[in-house]
Amino acid sequence: MSSFYKEYMCYACNARQVYEQCTTTRKGWVRLRKRVQKQIQVEQIGQGEQVERIEGQDVISALPVDEVHVDSAYGPLNEVRQQALDKLMANTSDAVIALRQDYKLFEVNPAASSVLGISTHQIGELSCTEVLCCKNLNQMLLCNTGSCPLVRVLQQKKALPNEELIIGHERTCEVSASVTPVTINNTTFAIFTARDLSALKVANRVRSNFVSMVSHELRTPLNSVHGFIDLLLQGHMGDMTEEQRQYLGYTQEGVQQLISIVEDILFMTRSDLGQFKVSQQEVHLRSLVRQVMRSLQPQAFKAEVALSQNIPVDTPTLYIDPQRIKQVLNNLVANAIKFTPPGGVVTVSAQVHDDDAELISVADTGYGIPLEDRQHIFERFYQSNHSQQSKMGGYGLGLSIAKLIVEQHHGTINFETAMDKGTTFYFTLPQYTGQDD
Repeated sequence: MSSFYKEYMCYACNARQVYEQCTTTRKGWVRLRKRVQKQIQVEQIGQGEQVERIEGQDVISALPVDEVHVDSAYGPLNEVRQQALDKLMANTSDAVIALRQDYKLFEVNPAASSVLGISTHQIGELSCTEVLCCKNLNQMLLCNTGSCPLVRVLQQKKALPNEELIIGHERTCEVSASVTPVTINNTTFAIFTARDLSALKVANRVRSNFVSMVSHELRTPLNSVHGFIDLLLQGHMGDMTEEQRQYLGYTQEGVQQLISIVEDILFMTRSDLGQFKVSQQEVHLRSLVRQVMRSLQPQAFKAEVALSQNIPVDTPTLYIDPQRIKQVLNNLVANAIKFTPPGGVVTVSAQVHDDDAELISVADTGYGIPLEDRQHIFERFYQSNHSQQSKMGGYGLGLSIAKLIVEQHHGTINFETAMDKGTTFYFTLPQYTGQDD
């Protein structure tokens, strides 16, 4: 086991060591202190080392930590701990890979060598793009994109837990990956840990197939009910009173909501099964935003919220799937309307992100997202306990779907929020540069 892994595992276990030390009973501390005092009395303490009494307790000053040995039946504690960590790294079924800042492999454990089909003499020569080849669950290659987990971790210096990916070049494997930035001797490494999800995925696939089948069977009768209500409201079955029309209108809204839920569940299950694809083409963003604003105007009028757009005339055309991006905008704007009090404003804007991408944002002047909900905001079916959430309803799929669609376009999505000031969701989309040619 290399010295790097020893340093890393000691780094990873540091918090636990501190915790264990802090929770040691008072009796244990007294026993340890007496043993150290006894050793001091027997051994010659070097120059400048002395025992001071502070607030009634003996404190050994200038005594190096590594000179205090706690013997056990198994030998010095540090050696036992190190042996345990070495065996853990050698025998764990999780693949552990250390990468440098230039994305070259620095160290791998035996499980990683087996999964990725690489030998120890190749370490240092191969880059992550040659070995990991990370893809999302829709088989989209993440290397050299803003969605690459290693890029995100090394740029943000923040750990990324539990990202579901497909890794491998010739032999692929679905894994739950965690990436942790670690700095040792002023050098930053990314520690990539992957756990095989193949067996779990088989079970999930069976479940997804069942959900997809049920959702599909529900969609047909719901569409029939919606169609017949339309016929009634249009007067094809005779005249109705105003009260009858009002109640039928409520019924139609409820049926439409059920249809939307079924469509969203079908979308997610198809994505899980790898059946979700985008049909990209050249699209003018201004016209797309205008369509979304027009369709949501009744909802905004009812909520007494103003809709605004700030899309420059010279905004470059985008290379996107218009129906899917319309779905993203619809979800974001509808959410913004729901969580903005009367008199507020929801604004859709666009600006150049870089040479190849456009940044689109949806900003509101609403309630903001509570701190405890922010890390879960893109999780499926997540429901906040916030009082406004219970009033507004929803089933927690809109943002998950938006994230999935944006990532399928090789973009990223995130948000900024402030309580009682508002929230801004922003995402990137590729510009059209003649990809159809």
